Amino acid sequence: MTVGVVVPVGAGNAVDSAVAYARQAAEAGVASAWFGQRFDVDSVALAGFVGREVPGLAVGSSVVPVYGRHPLTVAGAAQTTQAATGGRYTLGLGLGAKAFVEPVFGERHDRPVLRLREFLTALRAAVETGSVDVAGETLVARTPMPASVAGGSPLPVVVAAMGPQALRVTGELADGTLPFLAGPRALAEHIVPAITRAAEQAGRPAPRIVAAVPGVVTTDVVAAREIAAESTAFYDRVPSYQRVISLSGAEKAADLVVLGDEQTVADEIGRYFDAGATEVVLTQTDLTTDQDRLRTWRLLGELRRAAIAT
Repeated sequence: MTVGVVVPVGAGNAVDSAVAYARQAAEAGVASAWFGQRFDVDSVALAGFVGREVPGLAVGSSVVPVYGRHPLTVAGAAQTTQAATGGRYTLGLGLGAKAFVEPVFGERHDRPVLRLREFLTALRAAVETGSVDVAGETLVARTPMPASVAGGSPLPVVVAAMGPQALRVTGELADGTLPFLAGPRALAEHIVPAITRAAEQAGRPAPRIVAAVPGVVTTDVVAAREIAAESTAFYDRVPSYQRVISLSGAEKAADLVVLGDEQTVADEIGRYFDAGATEVVLTQTDLTTDQDRLRTWRLLGELRRAAIAT
């Protein structure tokens, strides 16, 4: 059982706080620390700093949008972080929400699956061969000099893919998927079969299924549910999330936030593994109190140790 957490960015120096949080996660026994891509802190760089400071802890970005960035610059940054962490880094990519992409980056979000295919094609070439020559419809990437970073590969790449077309591209060109707000039913009946089939047809290994699940151990479930409803309301307005939430048997994103005591949260995590997840990463563990966050991280460590013991 591989379990991780999305590490919050606290007050004060962002890098220092992330390192401190990651140390707490590692001490609790958590296997991996993931960092959300924001408009301030860069998740790829942050993962490199943390991975360098906290030996043995796997780190990842969750997730870097394929809009507003070029595959060559992302490949260079990700390989640098992979070298800095000694091979403990996973690059997470995502299509990004149209509501952010168009007004913020000034790019049209009308062909996201094609953009993903061309982005992954260029990025894989940069990482695997150091040479890129892609002239696509959504981007151009050519290397006038080698693009590989010594010690930076192999570089695992997962994509926050949930729809059929994105899952097909991900299965063909990436190492797995990192879906958010996809419940056990959506995983078992839609996501896992689709990406596994695409990977098999492309002759690639079985994909990683990294389920990002919002949840926290807490005794005040009623208050936590209200906070969760506010923090996840944005996703209720995004078509791709509306679809996967519905496929999960839920009406809104907040319905998929896991809240309760240790046994309740552990049981729900187990359901994701039963549905085909190879890894579970809890997000929003800072939803309520710092005490609840620490309880949640300790639970994840206990689950991991129990799995290793068996």
